[in-house]
Amino acid sequence: MAAAVDALERQEIRRILLTRPAVEAGEKLGFLPGDLSQKVDPYLRPLYDALFEMLGFEKVEKLIERNVIEVAPLAYMRGRTLNDAFIILDESQNTTIEQMKMFLTRIGFNSKAVITGDVTQIDLPRNTKSGLRHAIEVLADVEEISFNFFHSEDVVRHPVVARIVNAYEAWEEAEQKRKAALAAERKREEQEQK
Repeated sequence: MAAAVDALERQEIRRILLTRPAVEAGEKLGFLPGDLSQKVDPYLRPLYDALFEMLGFEKVEKLIERNVIEVAPLAYMRGRTLNDAFIILDESQNTTIEQMKMFLTRIGFNSKAVITGDVTQIDLPRNTKSGLRHAIEVLADVEEISFNFFHSEDVVRHPVVARIVNAYEAWEEAEQKRKAALAAERKREEQEQK
């Protein structure tokens, strides 16, 4: 977000566009009343919060009114070409492969795209591959595209969050080893029965 604001202030781009998929984190919220902006606001609220923290409420509101800053659900990107823009796709681990491809092909001239996501926090239905995971595989060798991976020591929240991340990573590693050992044991038992 800071890089986008900096690029705007240095007039390297003409607008900032922020988007994220409207995917619920585990719990189902059901029908949301209101118009479109009221329905998608809960999904986009973290993006607004970051902008307000960096620029202040009044400045953000003015920039939104002038369409210099746009916050929109990912579903509304289809058909657009985003020139002279800094585009941020947040929570991209919750995109499908099709959504990610659609987003990536919106990038226009003199634009930069930053895609953030955490593949350990995917909220998609089972058997739906994350667009972020897929993009990492498909685009690894494409020129002008780079990936930066962060770890628990990069956490900029409360220090306990890094310890929480480490604990989950250790548990997941142990769980993978346990499953591999069980699979090896089953295979050995099957071979002994033959």
